[in-house]
Amino acid sequence: MRIDGPWRHLDVHANGIRFHVVEADQRADTDDASRPFTDRPLVIMLHGFGSFWWSWRHQLTGLSGARVVAVDLRGYGASDKPPRGYDGWTLAGDTAGLVRALGHNSATLVGHADGGLVCWATSVLHPRVVRAVAVVSSPHPAALRASALRRRDQGRALLPWMLRYQVPIWPERSLTRHDGAELERLVRSRSSAAWQAGDDFAETIGHLRRAIQIPSAAHSALEYQRWAARSQLRGEGRRFMRSMKRPMSVPVLHLRGDGDPYVLADPVNRTRQYAPHGRYASIAGAGHYAHEEAPGQVNDQLTRFLEQVYARPVS
Repeated sequence: MRIDGPWRHLDVHANGIRFHVVEADQRADTDDASRPFTDRPLVIMLHGFGSFWWSWRHQLTGLSGARVVAVDLRGYGASDKPPRGYDGWTLAGDTAGLVRALGHNSATLVGHADGGLVCWATSVLHPRVVRAVAVVSSPHPAALRASALRRRDQGRALLPWMLRYQVPIWPERSLTRHDGAELERLVRSRSSAAWQAGDDFAETIGHLRRAIQIPSAAHSALEYQRWAARSQLRGEGRRFMRSMKRPMSVPVLHLRGDGDPYVLADPVNRTRQYAPHGRYASIAGAGHYAHEEAPGQVNDQLTRFLEQVYARPVS
Protein backbone atom coordinates (compact mmCIF):
# COMPACT_ATOMS: atom_id res chain seq x y z
CA MET A 1 0.00 0.00 0.00
CA ARG A 2 3.04 2.27 -0.19
CA ILE A 3 2.06 3.64 -3.58
CA ASP A 4 4.51 6.07 -5.18
CA GLY A 5 3.53 9.68 -5.78
CA PRO A 6 4.25 13.28 -4.71
CA TRP A 7 4.18 12.26 -1.06
CA ARG A 8 6.30 10.36 1.44
CA HIS A 9 5.47 7.33 3.58
CA LEU A 10 6.06 7.31 7.33
CA ASP A 11 5.58 4.86 10.18
CA VAL A 12 4.34 6.66 13.29
CA HIS A 13 3.81 5.05 16.69
CA ALA A 14 0.84 6.28 18.71
CA ASN A 15 -1.50 4.85 21.35
CA GLY A 16 0.50 1.62 21.49
CA ILE A 17 0.46 0.65 17.79
CA ARG A 18 2.16 1.61 14.51
CA PHE A 19 0.33 3.71 11.93
CA HIS A 20 1.15 4.12 8.26
CA VAL A 21 1.02 7.85 7.47
CA VAL A 22 1.38 9.48 4.06
CA GLU A 23 2.54 13.08 4.00
CA ALA A 24 2.18 15.53 1.13
CA ASP A 25 5.47 16.53 -0.49
CA GLN A 26 5.72 20.29 0.02
CA ARG A 27 9.04 20.76 -1.77
CA ALA A 28 7.24 22.19 -4.80
CA ASP A 29 5.62 24.83 -2.61
CA THR A 30 8.32 27.48 -3.08
CA ASP A 31 6.76 30.01 -0.72
CA ASP A 32 6.69 27.59 2.20
CA ALA A 33 9.60 25.31 1.32
CA SER A 34 11.84 26.76 4.03
CA ARG A 35 9.24 26.49 6.80
CA PRO A 36 9.56 23.49 9.15
CA PHE A 37 6.67 21.05 8.94
CA THR A 38 5.74 21.70 12.57
CA ASP A 39 5.31 25.45 11.83
CA ARG A 40 2.51 24.68 9.39
CA PRO A 41 -1.01 23.84 10.58
CA LEU A 42 -1.48 20.09 10.69
CA VAL A 43 -4.34 18.53 8.72
CA ILE A 44 -4.99 14.81 9.34
CA MET A 45 -7.22 12.92 6.91
CA LEU A 46 -9.08 9.78 7.99
CA HIS A 47 -10.65 7.44 5.43
CA GLY A 48 -13.91 5.51 5.49
CA PHE A 49 -15.04 1.86 5.45
CA GLY A 50 -13.13 -0.51 3.20
CA SER A 51 -10.62 2.11 2.11
CA PHE A 52 -7.15 3.32 3.13
CA TRP A 53 -5.05 6.49 2.82
CA TRP A 54 -5.31 6.46 -0.99
CA SER A 55 -8.83 7.91 -0.84
CA TRP A 56 -7.27 11.30 0.03
CA ARG A 57 -4.76 11.38 -2.88
CA HIS A 58 -6.45 14.41 -4.47
CA GLN A 59 -6.33 16.34 -1.21
CA LEU A 60 -2.68 15.41 -0.58
CA THR A 61 -1.79 17.05 -3.88
CA GLY A 62 -4.49 19.73 -3.92
CA LEU A 63 -4.01 21.39 -0.53
CA SER A 64 -0.82 23.32 0.16
CA GLY A 65 0.51 25.62 2.85
CA ALA A 66 -0.58 23.18 5.57
CA ARG A 67 1.10 19.97 6.68
CA VAL A 68 -1.33 17.50 5.10
CA VAL A 69 -1.18 13.83 6.09
CA ALA A 70 -3.44 10.87 5.33
CA VAL A 71 -3.55 7.92 7.70
CA ASP A 72 -4.31 4.22 7.40
CA LEU A 73 -6.68 3.82 10.34
CA ARG A 74 -6.16 1.09 12.91
CA GLY A 75 -6.60 -2.25 11.16
CA TYR A 76 -6.33 -0.91 7.61
CA GLY A 77 -3.70 -0.78 4.89
CA ALA A 78 -0.14 -0.81 6.20
CA SER A 79 -1.08 0.11 9.79
CA ASP A 80 -1.07 -2.45 12.59
CA LYS A 81 -4.10 -4.72 12.93
CA PRO A 82 -4.57 -5.51 16.61
CA PRO A 83 -7.44 -7.81 17.60
CA ARG A 84 -9.27 -5.09 19.53
CA GLY A 85 -9.54 -1.33 19.90
CA TYR A 86 -12.20 -0.54 17.28
CA ASP A 87 -14.43 1.37 19.69
CA GLY A 88 -14.96 5.12 19.62
CA TRP A 89 -12.93 5.73 22.77
CA THR A 90 -9.81 3.98 21.47
CA LEU A 91 -10.08 5.40 17.95
CA ALA A 92 -10.25 8.92 19.39
CA GLY A 93 -7.15 8.11 21.44
CA ASP A 94 -5.39 6.93 18.27
CA THR A 95 -5.98 10.28 16.58
CA ALA A 96 -5.01 12.36 19.60
CA GLY A 97 -1.83 10.30 19.90
CA LEU A 98 -1.03 10.83 16.21
CA VAL A 99 -1.29 14.60 16.57
CA ARG A 100 1.30 14.55 19.33
CA ALA A 101 3.49 11.93 17.67
CA LEU A 102 3.68 14.15 14.59
CA GLY A 103 5.04 16.95 16.77
CA HIS A 104 1.96 19.18 17.00
CA ASN A 105 -0.32 20.35 19.77
CA SER A 106 -3.47 20.42 17.62
CA ALA A 107 -4.76 19.59 14.15
CA THR A 108 -7.70 20.02 11.83
CA LEU A 109 -9.27 16.60 11.31
CA VAL A 110 -10.84 15.68 7.97
CA GLY A 111 -12.82 12.43 7.78
CA HIS A 112 -15.05 10.43 5.50
CA ALA A 113 -17.78 8.05 6.79
CA ASP A 114 -16.16 5.96 9.58
CA GLY A 115 -13.23 8.37 9.56
CA GLY A 116 -15.71 11.16 10.19
CA LEU A 117 -16.98 9.34 13.29
CA VAL A 118 -13.39 9.34 14.54
CA CYS A 119 -13.23 13.11 13.92
CA TRP A 120 -16.41 13.74 15.91
CA ALA A 121 -15.27 11.48 18.76
CA THR A 122 -11.81 13.01 18.98
CA SER A 123 -13.17 16.56 19.04
CA VAL A 124 -15.35 15.71 22.05
CA LEU A 125 -13.10 13.31 23.97
CA HIS A 126 -9.80 15.11 23.27
CA PRO A 127 -10.85 18.71 22.55
CA ARG A 128 -7.42 20.21 23.20
CA VAL A 129 -5.86 18.51 20.18
CA VAL A 130 -8.62 19.41 17.68
CA ARG A 131 -8.52 22.82 16.02
CA ALA A 132 -11.39 22.16 13.59
CA VAL A 133 -13.32 19.33 11.95
CA ALA A 134 -14.28 18.79 8.31
CA VAL A 135 -16.25 15.70 7.32
CA VAL A 136 -17.53 14.18 4.08
CA SER A 137 -20.84 12.28 4.24
CA SER A 138 -20.40 11.76 7.95
CA PRO A 139 -23.15 13.37 10.03
CA HIS A 140 -22.84 13.69 13.79
CA PRO A 141 -23.21 10.16 15.23
CA ALA A 142 -26.23 11.09 17.37
CA ALA A 143 -27.90 12.68 14.35
CA LEU A 144 -27.23 9.66 12.14
CA ARG A 145 -28.57 7.29 14.79
CA ALA A 146 -31.76 9.33 15.23
CA SER A 147 -32.33 9.56 11.48
CA ALA A 148 -31.77 5.84 10.90
CA LEU A 149 -34.26 4.95 13.63
CA ARG A 150 -36.92 7.54 12.80
CA ARG A 151 -36.73 7.92 9.03
CA ARG A 152 -37.65 4.95 6.87
CA ASP A 153 -35.51 6.07 3.92
CA GLN A 154 -32.32 6.52 5.98
CA GLY A 155 -33.02 3.32 7.88
CA ARG A 156 -33.34 1.36 4.63
CA ALA A 157 -30.09 2.85 3.34
CA LEU A 158 -28.03 2.18 6.46
CA LEU A 159 -29.40 -0.54 8.72
CA PRO A 160 -29.34 -3.58 6.38
CA TRP A 161 -25.60 -3.14 5.93
CA MET A 162 -25.00 -2.67 9.64
CA LEU A 163 -27.03 -5.74 10.54
CA ARG A 164 -25.50 -8.08 7.95
CA TYR A 165 -22.03 -7.29 9.31
CA GLN A 166 -22.89 -8.46 12.83
CA VAL A 167 -22.59 -12.19 12.17
CA PRO A 168 -19.12 -13.80 12.46
CA ILE A 169 -16.86 -15.02 9.64
CA TRP A 170 -19.30 -14.74 6.72
CA PRO A 171 -18.92 -10.96 6.16
CA GLU A 172 -15.12 -11.32 6.09
CA ARG A 173 -15.38 -14.04 3.47
CA SER A 174 -17.85 -11.99 1.47
CA LEU A 175 -15.52 -8.98 1.35
CA THR A 176 -12.42 -10.93 0.35
CA ARG A 177 -13.65 -13.64 -2.02
CA HIS A 178 -13.23 -13.22 -5.78
CA ASP A 179 -10.39 -10.75 -5.13
CA GLY A 180 -12.59 -8.26 -3.31
CA ALA A 181 -15.40 -8.10 -5.86
CA GLU A 182 -17.98 -7.40 -3.12
CA LEU A 183 -16.17 -4.23 -2.11
CA GLU A 184 -16.24 -3.00 -5.70
CA ARG A 185 -19.99 -3.68 -5.85
CA LEU A 186 -20.49 -1.67 -2.66
CA VAL A 187 -18.50 1.31 -3.97
CA ARG A 188 -20.35 1.25 -7.29
CA SER A 189 -23.72 1.23 -5.51
CA ARG A 190 -22.83 4.44 -3.62
CA SER A 191 -20.96 6.49 -6.23
CA SER A 192 -21.83 8.45 -9.35
CA ALA A 193 -21.86 6.96 -12.85
CA ALA A 194 -19.58 9.75 -14.06
CA TRP A 195 -16.79 8.75 -11.66
CA GLN A 196 -17.24 5.07 -12.45
CA ALA A 197 -16.67 5.75 -16.16
CA GLY A 198 -13.20 7.22 -15.65
CA ASP A 199 -9.67 5.87 -15.26
CA ASP A 200 -9.41 7.25 -11.73
CA PHE A 201 -12.18 4.91 -10.59
CA ALA A 202 -10.59 1.87 -12.24
CA GLU A 203 -7.23 2.56 -10.57
CA THR A 204 -8.86 3.16 -7.19
CA ILE A 205 -10.93 -0.01 -7.31
CA GLY A 206 -7.81 -2.02 -8.10
CA HIS A 207 -6.09 -0.62 -5.01
CA LEU A 208 -9.15 -1.14 -2.79
CA ARG A 209 -9.61 -4.74 -3.86
CA ARG A 210 -5.98 -5.51 -3.07
CA ALA A 211 -6.03 -3.65 0.26
CA ILE A 212 -9.07 -5.47 1.64
CA GLN A 213 -7.30 -8.79 1.06
CA ILE A 214 -4.41 -7.93 3.38
CA PRO A 215 -4.59 -10.45 6.24
CA SER A 216 -6.96 -9.20 8.98
CA ALA A 217 -7.91 -6.03 7.06
CA ALA A 218 -11.47 -7.18 6.31
CA HIS A 219 -12.00 -8.31 9.90
CA SER A 220 -10.69 -5.01 11.26
CA ALA A 221 -12.90 -3.00 8.90
CA LEU A 222 -15.95 -4.93 10.02
CA GLU A 223 -15.11 -4.45 13.69
CA TYR A 224 -15.81 -0.73 13.28
CA GLN A 225 -19.31 -1.57 12.08
CA ARG A 226 -19.84 -4.21 14.74
CA TRP A 227 -18.92 -1.91 17.58
CA ALA A 228 -21.12 0.87 16.21
CA ALA A 229 -24.16 -1.45 16.27
CA ARG A 230 -23.51 -3.62 19.33
CA SER A 231 -22.45 -0.74 21.58
CA GLN A 232 -25.97 0.68 21.36
CA LEU A 233 -27.09 -2.19 23.58
CA ARG A 234 -24.29 -1.79 26.11
CA GLY A 235 -23.43 0.69 28.81
CA GLU A 236 -20.27 1.82 27.04
CA GLY A 237 -22.26 2.71 23.93
CA ARG A 238 -24.79 4.73 25.91
CA ARG A 239 -21.96 6.55 27.68
CA PHE A 240 -20.28 7.24 24.36
CA MET A 241 -23.46 8.64 22.82
CA ARG A 242 -24.08 10.84 25.86
CA SER A 243 -20.56 12.19 25.47
CA MET A 244 -21.16 12.90 21.80
CA LYS A 245 -24.14 15.10 22.64
CA ARG A 246 -21.95 17.80 24.14
CA PRO A 247 -22.07 21.03 22.09
CA MET A 248 -19.28 21.33 19.53
CA SER A 249 -16.69 23.95 20.47
CA VAL A 250 -14.63 23.92 17.25
CA PRO A 251 -15.36 25.06 13.68
CA VAL A 252 -17.14 22.40 11.60
CA LEU A 253 -17.52 21.87 7.85
CA HIS A 254 -19.82 19.15 6.51
CA LEU A 255 -19.76 18.19 2.82
CA ARG A 256 -22.21 15.78 1.20
CA GLY A 257 -22.56 14.68 -2.41
CA ASP A 258 -26.02 15.63 -3.57
CA GLY A 259 -26.44 12.15 -5.06
CA ASP A 260 -25.31 10.19 -2.01
CA PRO A 261 -27.70 7.22 -1.64
CA TYR A 262 -26.17 6.02 1.64
CA VAL A 263 -26.09 9.16 3.81
CA LEU A 264 -29.21 11.19 3.03
CA ALA A 265 -29.94 14.84 3.73
CA ASP A 266 -31.93 14.27 6.93
CA PRO A 267 -29.05 13.26 9.24
CA VAL A 268 -27.02 16.20 7.91
CA ASN A 269 -29.87 18.55 8.80
CA ARG A 270 -30.08 16.96 12.26
CA THR A 271 -26.34 17.58 12.70
CA ARG A 272 -27.07 21.30 12.94
CA GLN A 273 -28.40 20.62 16.43
CA TYR A 274 -24.90 19.65 17.56
CA ALA A 275 -22.91 22.04 15.36
CA PRO A 276 -25.28 24.98 14.84
CA HIS A 277 -22.53 27.32 13.63
CA GLY A 278 -20.98 24.85 11.21
CA ARG A 279 -20.83 25.23 7.44
CA TYR A 280 -22.88 22.79 5.38
CA ALA A 281 -22.28 22.41 1.66
CA SER A 282 -23.57 20.11 -1.07
CA ILE A 283 -21.20 18.78 -3.73
CA ALA A 284 -22.93 18.72 -7.11
CA GLY A 285 -22.90 15.47 -9.08
CA ALA A 286 -21.18 13.42 -6.38
CA GLY A 287 -22.27 10.36 -4.44
CA HIS A 288 -20.91 9.01 -1.17
CA TYR A 289 -17.25 9.60 -2.09
CA ALA A 290 -17.35 13.31 -2.89
CA HIS A 291 -13.67 13.86 -2.09
CA GLU A 292 -12.79 11.35 -4.83
CA GLU A 293 -15.66 11.98 -7.25
CA ALA A 294 -15.44 15.79 -7.25
CA PRO A 295 -12.01 16.62 -5.78
CA GLY A 296 -11.91 20.12 -7.24
CA GLN A 297 -15.10 21.17 -5.47
CA VAL A 298 -14.05 19.52 -2.22
CA ASN A 299 -10.58 21.05 -2.29
CA ASP A 300 -12.05 24.50 -2.85
CA GLN A 301 -14.34 24.05 0.15
CA LEU A 302 -11.52 22.71 2.34
CA THR A 303 -9.16 25.52 1.33
CA ARG A 304 -11.69 28.21 2.20
CA PHE A 305 -12.47 26.47 5.48
CA LEU A 306 -8.81 26.16 6.50
CA GLU A 307 -8.16 29.81 5.64
CA GLN A 308 -11.02 30.82 7.92
CA VAL A 309 -9.87 28.52 10.72
CA TYR A 310 -6.28 29.74 10.66
CA ALA A 311 -7.10 33.32 9.56
CA ARG A 312 -4.46 33.27 6.86
CA PRO A 313 -4.03 31.80 3.35
CA VAL A 314 -3.12 28.13 3.19
CA SER A 315 -2.77 27.89 -0.59
